[in-house]
Amino acid sequence: MADKSVPTFEDAQLILKLYELRREEKLRAARDWYRTKFFPQSLEDVQAVLSPAHPDNAFWRMVTSYWDMAASFVSHGLLDAELLLESSGEMLLVWSRLEDFIPRLRQEYGPRLLANVEKTIARVPWAAERVRLFKERAPRFREQLAARK
Repeated sequence: MADKSVPTFEDAQLILKLYELRREEKLRAARDWYRTKFFPQSLEDVQAVLSPAHPDNAFWRMVTSYWDMAASFVSHGLLDAELLLESSGEMLLVWSRLEDFIPRLRQEYGPRLLANVEKTIARVPWAAERVRLFKERAPRFREQLAARK
C-alpha cells in the first residue's frame, strides 16, 4: 500500500474533469447499463459481452476503459487514489462485478485488463470493504430492479 498523500488542487481539478466526462450522454447510458443490467454470474457471462458481436459490447468497453483510464492517473502519480475513490465510488462497483473473473479474463484477454483499477483499489485501505459490500448487495439490488419492471 502506498504512503498516504495529500490531495492537491490539481487532483481536485482532474476529479472535476473526470466528472464532466461522466456526464457525456453515451457514457452515461453505458454506465446505467453496467449498473442496472450487467450482473455477471459466471465467466461465460462476462465473455459473452466481450464479444464484438454482443449488443452491449460498446457499453462494456466504454465503462471499463473509462474507469481504467481514470485509475491510470493514480497509477502514474497524477491523482490521489483516496480522493478519486471518495468521489467516484462507481469504480468500486465496476470492480466488484468483475474481480472474481479477472484472473481468467487476463489469461484470455491480456494481463493489463483493469490493472489500473485493481492497483488503485489496493492503495486505499477502506476500498476492499466497499467492494465486498457491493458484492453482498448485488443480488438484492438486482431483485429490486426486476421488481420495478
